[in-house]
Amino acid sequence: MAKEVTPRGSILGKCVPARYVLAVFGSIGMAIVYGLKVNLSVAMVAMLNHTAVGHGSHGGASHTNGSSNLTNSDVEICLPPGGEDGTNANATATDGPFVWSEPLQGTLLSCYFWGYIISQIPGARVAENFSAKWVMLFSVGINVVCTLLTPVLTKLHYSGLIAMRVLEGVGGGATFPAMHCMIAAWAPPNERSVMSTIIYVGTSFGTAMSILMAGVLSANLGWESVFYVMGGLSCIWMFLWTIFIQDNPQKQSFISAEERQMITASLGNDEPNVKEEHPPVPWKKVFTSVPFWAILVAHCCNNWGWYMFLIEIPFYMKQVLAFNVSSNAVASALPYFPMLIFSIILGKSLDSLKAKKKINTTTARKIATSICSVIPGICLLILCYIGCKHTAAVVIMSVGIVAMGGMFSGFLSNHIDIAPNYAGTLVALTNTVATLPGIIVPLFVGYITKGNQNIGAWRVIFFVTLALFTIEFFIYTMFGSGEEQPWNKKNNSENEEDKEKVLQDENTPLNAAKNGNVTST
Repeated sequence: MAKEVTPRGSILGKCVPARYVLAVFGSIGMAIVYGLKVNLSVAMVAMLNHTAVGHGSHGGASHTNGSSNLTNSDVEICLPPGGEDGTNANATATDGPFVWSEPLQGTLLSCYFWGYIISQIPGARVAENFSAKWVMLFSVGINVVCTLLTPVLTKLHYSGLIAMRVLEGVGGGATFPAMHCMIAAWAPPNERSVMSTIIYVGTSFGTAMSILMAGVLSANLGWESVFYVMGGLSCIWMFLWTIFIQDNPQKQSFISAEERQMITASLGNDEPNVKEEHPPVPWKKVFTSVPFWAILVAHCCNNWGWYMFLIEIPFYMKQVLAFNVSSNAVASALPYFPMLIFSIILGKSLDSLKAKKKINTTTARKIATSICSVIPGICLLILCYIGCKHTAAVVIMSVGIVAMGGMFSGFLSNHIDIAPNYAGTLVALTNTVATLPGIIVPLFVGYITKGNQNIGAWRVIFFVTLALFTIEFFIYTMFGSGEEQPWNKKNNSENEEDKEKVLQDENTPLNAAKNGNVTST
């Protein structure tokens, strides 16, 4: 254990305990990273020359009387909201300066994950063995710098945009491992769901704010302003995080003595002058753990749906429902605010039920994971056949996205349950594999919709996503667990070996004689 510093009380007094100050700052940090991650999805709508790349005539494919030349069947072509003549003042899309094909657009959106996938395990090991606080600061810092450089480098060549997105991904990849380490060090077991939810729901808040800000800024001040304004505002958080946040309660001075004692006692870390240890990861036991594989499968399948909603819904709104940039941004961002509220309420409810012994941790995780797989899947199925009913489509999408908030109290918190000592490494492992959907989804959507931007193509996309949600539900329900695994115990194997050695020593003739246990013959 690190040497304790003198506690001086929370920066917000008794109103907000230090652990929830951490949760709020962590949530804002996740909001920044996700906001800078998704702003390109909206800004690109304003950056593209839609006429030149075939987006100017809605639907993209040649068709007569609503018939797609690729499907040879009647495909409903939606008109912009506001009237059949499309003369709504906001219905006309403004062309931007860049002529990027659909496959190139998919590459630009997915290249973020090239960096994201390589930094997670190294980031986790640094966070566990050195400092999660500084790993998180680095993650946000590199995203801020790259965001500010994006407009200049994009104008030079699209490869400049790719380079910035890859580097942003490198920073973003370390965020979940870093925050998992901090949750493991700060959250009492009966508050893990709600603290995890508060922190990770920042991804939803950041997404919503980014989509709204990107839509408004690009429509009024140009697409460049999206990156300058959002990158500049994020610098404030970096300063405050450096001053007010520490890796664990023992290092935090802005905490009360009572809260520090409560947290350390609940985590079993209340013994003074104990050396802080960083045990090696039991890799073999991790990769042969059924609960770990259940988390990994759930994480991968759910991330496909999450990235579908996060990255591609703005394009669905544009290509199928014919929303313009501003209305697209509002409709795409709308669900993330109720998702934030729903996620926190769900996390608090599950923690309360656990505290009252009504459910155990395993049941809580399975309930939350079921919500974030079953309900979005049903919504996508309805969306396939709802046609051009703009309001109904937005409502259905909103319900699906809100339900995705169950993941924060579900499988995404489960790593800390089964192995808090290796929580950063475990989430890095599952999130590394679960990053593959982030790379594949934009490319997959770009391939399916190339020259065929109508509901027929999007049905294929939605059905694939529905199948993965189904796999997630059944695998996690059958094999998921919220119980701490034996291999999480520090020095567990060493203790077993020591016990065997002691038993052998105790059974020697000399020890038996000393203990008066020699049998006369």
